[in-house]
Amino acid sequence: MKSPDADIEQIRKKIYRYCAYQERSHEEVKNKLYELGLGSSQVNRLLTELIETGFLNEERFARAFAGGKFRLKKWGRLKIIRELEKHRLTPACIRLGLQEIDEESYRKTLNELLVKHLDTLRHRVSNIFQLRDRLSRFLIQKGYEPELVWEEIKKALPE
Repeated sequence: MKSPDADIEQIRKKIYRYCAYQERSHEEVKNKLYELGLGSSQVNRLLTELIETGFLNEERFARAFAGGKFRLKKWGRLKIIRELEKHRLTPACIRLGLQEIDEESYRKTLNELLVKHLDTLRHRVSNIFQLRDRLSRFLIQKGYEPELVWEEIKKALPE
Protein backbone atom coordinates (compact mmCIF):
# COMPACT_ATOMS: atom_id res chain seq x y z
CA MET A 1 0.00 0.00 0.00
CA LYS A 2 1.30 3.45 -0.97
CA SER A 3 1.73 6.12 1.66
CA PRO A 4 -0.27 9.37 1.45
CA ASP A 5 3.04 11.25 1.15
CA ALA A 6 3.87 9.29 -2.01
CA ASP A 7 0.47 10.20 -3.48
CA ILE A 8 1.00 13.89 -2.71
CA GLU A 9 4.44 13.74 -4.31
CA GLN A 10 2.88 12.21 -7.46
CA ILE A 11 0.25 14.96 -7.52
CA ARG A 12 2.92 17.63 -6.95
CA LYS A 13 4.89 16.37 -9.98
CA LYS A 14 1.71 16.20 -12.04
CA ILE A 15 0.63 19.75 -11.14
CA TYR A 16 4.10 21.18 -11.83
CA ARG A 17 3.97 19.60 -15.31
CA TYR A 18 0.44 20.97 -15.75
CA CYS A 19 1.64 24.50 -14.92
CA ALA A 20 4.82 24.21 -16.98
CA TYR A 21 2.89 23.20 -20.11
CA GLN A 22 1.07 26.55 -20.39
CA GLU A 23 0.12 29.55 -18.29
CA ARG A 24 -2.68 28.71 -15.86
CA SER A 25 -4.92 30.76 -13.61
CA HIS A 26 -5.11 30.04 -9.90
CA GLU A 27 -8.70 28.92 -10.45
CA GLU A 28 -7.73 26.32 -13.08
CA VAL A 29 -4.98 24.89 -10.89
CA LYS A 30 -7.19 24.83 -7.82
CA ASN A 31 -9.90 22.94 -9.73
CA LYS A 32 -7.32 20.49 -11.09
CA LEU A 33 -5.98 19.81 -7.59
CA TYR A 34 -9.48 19.13 -6.27
CA GLU A 35 -10.04 16.84 -9.27
CA LEU A 36 -6.91 14.94 -8.29
CA GLY A 37 -8.47 14.30 -4.89
CA LEU A 38 -6.70 16.73 -2.57
CA GLY A 39 -8.38 18.41 0.40
CA SER A 40 -8.59 22.17 0.77
CA SER A 41 -5.60 22.52 3.13
CA GLN A 42 -3.40 20.50 0.75
CA VAL A 43 -4.69 22.51 -2.22
CA ASN A 44 -3.89 25.80 -0.47
CA ARG A 45 -0.42 24.57 0.48
CA LEU A 46 0.39 23.50 -3.09
CA LEU A 47 -1.05 26.70 -4.57
CA THR A 48 1.14 28.76 -2.25
CA GLU A 49 4.17 26.69 -3.24
CA LEU A 50 3.41 27.15 -6.95
CA ILE A 51 3.05 30.91 -6.54
CA GLU A 52 6.25 31.23 -4.48
CA THR A 53 8.27 29.21 -7.01
CA GLY A 54 6.92 31.28 -9.90
CA PHE A 55 5.01 28.48 -11.60
CA LEU A 56 1.76 30.39 -11.07
CA ASN A 57 1.42 34.08 -11.78
CA GLU A 58 -1.96 35.60 -12.55
CA GLU A 59 -0.54 38.72 -14.20
CA ARG A 60 1.51 36.57 -16.55
CA PHE A 61 -1.55 34.40 -17.21
CA ALA A 62 -3.72 37.46 -17.98
CA ARG A 63 -1.16 38.82 -20.45
CA ALA A 64 -0.71 35.47 -22.20
CA PHE A 65 -4.46 34.82 -22.32
CA ALA A 66 -5.46 38.27 -23.61
CA GLY A 67 -2.67 38.47 -26.16
CA GLY A 68 -3.26 34.94 -27.39
CA LYS A 69 -7.03 35.17 -27.73
CA PHE A 70 -6.71 38.47 -29.58
CA ARG A 71 -3.97 37.33 -31.97
CA LEU A 72 -5.18 33.79 -32.60
CA LYS A 73 -8.95 33.92 -32.26
CA LYS A 74 -9.40 37.64 -33.06
CA TRP A 75 -11.48 38.19 -29.93
CA GLY A 76 -12.46 41.69 -28.89
CA ARG A 77 -11.75 43.21 -25.48
CA LEU A 78 -15.22 42.56 -24.06
CA LYS A 79 -15.07 38.82 -24.70
CA ILE A 80 -11.55 38.63 -23.29
CA ILE A 81 -12.66 40.49 -20.16
CA ARG A 82 -15.62 38.11 -19.68
CA GLU A 83 -13.38 35.08 -20.00
CA LEU A 84 -10.77 36.46 -17.62
CA GLU A 85 -13.53 37.18 -15.10
CA LYS A 86 -14.56 33.52 -15.35
CA HIS A 87 -11.03 32.70 -14.20
CA ARG A 88 -11.68 34.97 -11.19
CA LEU A 89 -8.89 37.39 -11.97
CA THR A 90 -8.80 40.76 -10.25
CA PRO A 91 -9.71 43.89 -12.24
CA ALA A 92 -6.06 44.98 -11.95
CA CYS A 93 -4.83 41.73 -13.56
CA ILE A 94 -7.43 42.06 -16.30
CA ARG A 95 -6.27 45.62 -17.06
CA LEU A 96 -2.67 44.37 -17.26
CA GLY A 97 -3.72 41.61 -19.63
CA LEU A 98 -5.52 44.05 -21.91
CA GLN A 99 -2.34 46.11 -22.21
CA GLU A 100 -1.07 43.33 -24.48
CA ILE A 101 -3.50 44.55 -27.14
CA ASP A 102 -2.16 47.43 -29.18
CA GLU A 103 -4.88 49.94 -30.17
CA GLU A 104 -3.72 50.16 -33.78
CA SER A 105 -3.69 46.35 -34.17
CA TYR A 106 -7.08 46.16 -32.48
CA ARG A 107 -8.74 48.52 -34.97
CA LYS A 108 -6.92 46.90 -37.89
CA THR A 109 -8.13 43.43 -36.81
CA LEU A 110 -11.68 44.74 -36.38
CA ASN A 111 -11.57 46.16 -39.92
CA GLU A 112 -10.14 42.93 -41.34
CA LEU A 113 -12.94 40.93 -39.71
CA LEU A 114 -15.52 43.43 -40.97
CA VAL A 115 -14.26 43.29 -44.57
CA LYS A 116 -13.96 39.50 -44.54
CA HIS A 117 -17.47 39.01 -43.14
CA LEU A 118 -18.86 41.68 -45.46
CA ASP A 119 -17.53 39.73 -48.45
CA THR A 120 -19.34 36.58 -47.29
CA LEU A 121 -22.61 38.44 -46.67
CA ARG A 122 -22.74 40.77 -49.68
CA HIS A 123 -24.12 38.21 -52.13
CA ARG A 124 -26.68 36.87 -49.61
CA VAL A 125 -28.06 40.10 -48.16
CA SER A 126 -29.23 42.88 -50.47
CA ASN A 127 -30.75 45.27 -47.91
CA ILE A 128 -28.11 47.65 -46.46
CA PHE A 129 -29.84 47.70 -43.07
CA GLN A 130 -29.87 43.91 -42.79
CA LEU A 131 -26.26 43.84 -43.92
CA ARG A 132 -25.23 46.33 -41.23
CA ASP A 133 -27.26 44.42 -38.63
CA ARG A 134 -25.63 41.10 -39.48
CA LEU A 135 -22.17 42.63 -39.49
CA SER A 136 -22.70 44.35 -36.15
CA ARG A 137 -24.07 41.19 -34.50
CA PHE A 138 -21.10 39.17 -35.75
CA LEU A 139 -18.51 41.67 -34.52
CA ILE A 140 -20.21 42.34 -31.19
CA GLN A 141 -20.46 38.58 -30.61
CA LYS A 142 -16.67 38.42 -31.18
CA GLY A 143 -16.33 40.81 -28.24
CA TYR A 144 -15.80 44.17 -29.91
CA GLU A 145 -17.33 47.26 -28.34
CA PRO A 146 -20.68 48.18 -29.97
CA GLU A 147 -19.76 51.89 -30.36
CA LEU A 148 -16.52 50.98 -32.13
CA VAL A 149 -18.27 48.39 -34.30
CA TRP A 150 -20.90 50.87 -35.46
CA GLU A 151 -18.28 53.54 -36.10
CA GLU A 152 -16.36 51.17 -38.39
CA ILE A 153 -19.52 49.86 -40.12
CA LYS A 154 -20.62 53.40 -40.96
CA LYS A 155 -17.19 54.09 -42.48
CA ALA A 156 -17.30 50.87 -44.52
CA LEU A 157 -20.98 51.16 -45.56
CA PRO A 158 -21.96 54.81 -45.78
CA GLU A 159 -25.62 55.49 -46.53
